[in-house]
Amino acid sequence: MDKNLEANIGEQLEAASKYADIVVEFGVEYGFQLLGGLVFLLVGLEVASWIGGRVALMMEAREVDVTLSRFIGNVVKIIAIVFLIIITLGNFGVSIAPLIALAGAGAFGATIAIQGPLSNYGAGVSIILARPFVVGNTITVNRAAGGVVEEITLAHTVLIGEDDERITVPNKEIVSRIIVNSQTRRVVETKIAVAEGQDIDVVKAAAKRAVDGIEAIEGGSTPEIGIHDFTYGGIILGIRYWVPSSRYFEVRYAVNKAALKELNNAGIKLMLAAPMAVITTFLSADDDETKEDRIL
Repeated sequence: MDKNLEANIGEQLEAASKYADIVVEFGVEYGFQLLGGLVFLLVGLEVASWIGGRVALMMEAREVDVTLSRFIGNVVKIIAIVFLIIITLGNFGVSIAPLIALAGAGAFGATIAIQGPLSNYGAGVSIILARPFVVGNTITVNRAAGGVVEEITLAHTVLIGEDDERITVPNKEIVSRIIVNSQTRRVVETKIAVAEGQDIDVVKAAAKRAVDGIEAIEGGSTPEIGIHDFTYGGIILGIRYWVPSSRYFEVRYAVNKAALKELNNAGIKLMLAAPMAVITTFLSADDDETKEDRIL
């Protein structure tokens, strides 16, 4: 038994010695080649990133849209990385033809398996090329999500809401929806129910003073003030003005406060609720109010 054990140990040591010799021989013959290839790959990746960023900066300097500039920069980076990998594999004597065939077969299977995420990338390319909106615009997607566009990637679009919340919308949910692009400003539509018998010119002058006293409204389109509609026991005064998208509610509330103050100072009476419930014109500019909210 001892002799058999010694024989087995000797065989294992001999096999280990052979493997060690093979590793040493491989390291001596190909070690510098592997090290050089690794260094070439790492340096090449940095150069590819630099080239992509440089292309994007050059296009932005020529006043090309930021979104399109970044997209083309990323495409250039990816192409450079692909060529880098091909050159690296060629240095090691690896034929890329079988790899291309294998990648094609794998891509076909992956397309079926991840067609959902891939549709986001296709939608991202459509958004970047068609440019229904760009970074810095204020958009509302199907009245469900809205904000200032901070970033457009192939997979999703990032919006910043007025409360600094980050809203990430998959691109496929954007291209199939109605997009409202208000550039850098949003319109505010306020309706005020004024009692019957009030001097409309005095009412409009008071509303104009309220709007003119808010600095954030300056620089946009001229505010519009007039009779929006008629209702039971009074008239509906309409006020439309544009405000910076990131300060929509802040400015809207400030104008409402100033308008109420000016109307009170001018002795204007607002319309009071009737003794019985009457369904009136929808007076609010908010989209989330229900029909029950419209009953006075």
